[in-house]
Amino acid sequence: MSEIKLSKEQLALFEYIEKDGQTVFVTGRAGTGKSTLLGYLRDNTDQDVVVCAPTGVAAYNVGGITIHSLFGFPFGALTASDVAKHLGRRQREVLREIDMLIIDEVSMVSANLMDAIDVALRVARGKPKVPFGACKVVMFGDPYQLAPVPARGEELEKLVEMDYRSQWFFDAKVWSSERMEIFELVEIFRQRDPEFKQILNSIRVGEVNQEMVDRINQAGNRFPPHENVIRLATVNNIVDNVNSVRLAKLETEERIFKSSFAQGDASAFGNALPAESQLHLKVGAQVMFIKNDDQKPVKNADGAMGWRWVNGTIGKVVSFGDGNQVLVEADNEIHTVGVSTWQKVRYLIEEEFSEETGKFTEKLVPEVLAEFKQIPLRLAWAVTVHKSQGQTYDEVTIDMGSGAFSSGHTYVALSRVRSLEGLYLTKPIRLKDIQVDQAVVEFMGGARSMVSEDPLGLS
Repeated sequence: MSEIKLSKEQLALFEYIEKDGQTVFVTGRAGTGKSTLLGYLRDNTDQDVVVCAPTGVAAYNVGGITIHSLFGFPFGALTASDVAKHLGRRQREVLREIDMLIIDEVSMVSANLMDAIDVALRVARGKPKVPFGACKVVMFGDPYQLAPVPARGEELEKLVEMDYRSQWFFDAKVWSSERMEIFELVEIFRQRDPEFKQILNSIRVGEVNQEMVDRINQAGNRFPPHENVIRLATVNNIVDNVNSVRLAKLETEERIFKSSFAQGDASAFGNALPAESQLHLKVGAQVMFIKNDDQKPVKNADGAMGWRWVNGTIGKVVSFGDGNQVLVEADNEIHTVGVSTWQKVRYLIEEEFSEETGKFTEKLVPEVLAEFKQIPLRLAWAVTVHKSQGQTYDEVTIDMGSGAFSSGHTYVALSRVRSLEGLYLTKPIRLKDIQVDQAVVEFMGGARSMVSEDPLGLS
């Protein structure tokens, strides 16, 4: 069972998904607790569940597997025959046993990939005329924040021939025969500033005016009060440069922590390693935790139960312990941080005997293909806007460089900070930096009309 505590809104939605929902999309503005609900659902459902995501990093963050690994898909545009051809015996067995498929960061899933998931489930489960083969599908994400990677070259030509309206998951052809229920979480836990909340909501949906942009720029037109305010930048080279320069300025001894692989084939991870292969640290370095605490929640200084750190917590290296240990000060407490393990898994079918019924039942179990071990830290004087996804900071310096280069980019950056008081800008935000795809506006507008003002009876 999970230690996570849900709000009334989240709990009602969990109960609906568990008992009634068949094909559900859970969305919401930044800070509304989508990841919290996903984790609770994964850990507390009574059903055989598999969690997947479109990228390795997203999959590691939710304890899941990539979509392509789960289904055996090759990369590129997929026809129904492509899907059937690559669906091996092991994949079919696993897909037959799934009761609930959870897809995180679904906004990064293309329409074609969503249709491929549908076809694979129909084929594997022997229900060719039933959407998703009658498997419960629960999707999480916010299309206002993350978009699918645009197709190019031959893949784009193939998709054009397939006549998709757009690349977004909600324009997949499966939705012509399957109703997607859409629930938007509305309680924001991140921002407590009403004015800032209103401006962010307007930026999210593209209903923003120059007055709002001026207010953001007015608030951010200040020098940070200290040099350790985290900087969000749009590109990796700015982030890497800031971090390497700041590390070099520290006159303390440098320690290098090398990653290792265990249990299985290291190639299972491919190029998508969840942490640095070599982590360079010094005492005084600003760091970010990149994995939730592996230990069970403990009592904090206030007497409340909580993890010592979570993915995204910012701290400072204060010393090095024995072996591969780093002492990090975070939230006014010093933690001893050791090596963490990330697992690359696949799912297998295992028979389980029930003494109660006297029968064998089949159950989904994860099999570890390989393990990656490293200190769960990275330098964090600067991080990319993309890697800041899902994090919350008290203070942030935003460096938009030459401007936003994708839909939702500016919204993601601005919504990382709790209040206007903690916002600092290296250059003014321009109205043209606030980009919203009209296909998303149309879809989300329709979504809101599909549910009542109080669909789950919360009032």
